[in-house]
Amino acid sequence: MEESMRYYEGIGRRKRASARVRIYPQPGDDLVFTVNGKDVKDFFPRFGDFQILTGPLEDAGLMGKVSVTVLVDGGGITGQTAAVRLGLARALVKYDEQLRSPLRSNGHLTRDPRIKERKKPGLKRARKAPTYTKR
Repeated sequence: MEESMRYYEGIGRRKRASARVRIYPQPGDDLVFTVNGKDVKDFFPRFGDFQILTGPLEDAGLMGKVSVTVLVDGGGITGQTAAVRLGLARALVKYDEQLRSPLRSNGHLTRDPRIKERKKPGLKRARKAPTYTKR
C-alpha cells in the first residue's frame, strides 16, 4: 500500500445515526472535509455544526494537517453531527495514541448512550397516556 493512500478509520454512532470517518495524513494548510461526497459546510449548513465537527481536530492540533472523508447514514442532523464527531475522535486516536488524553478530557471520546425509548402498550408513545375522559 502506498503511504499517501494510508488512512485511519473510526466509527461513530449517536441515536439512529452512524458515521464511518476516514482521515488521511496530508501536508498542506487546507482542510479537506467531505461528507457523503459533499463539502462539510454544504452537508451540515446549520450554524455551529462546523465547530462541533472540527472540535476533535482543534483539540488535537491537526486542523489542516489531515483530510477527512465521512460516510454518514440514518438519524437526523443532530445525531449525524455527534456521530461524525465521535468517529473523527476515534480515528484520531488510531492515528496517534498520544491524542487520547486531550480528546477524552474534552469529551470527544464519550458515546452519548441516549436513544429513543420504546413504546409501551396502552400508551400513545413511550410515556404519553391517552387523555382521561370522565364520561
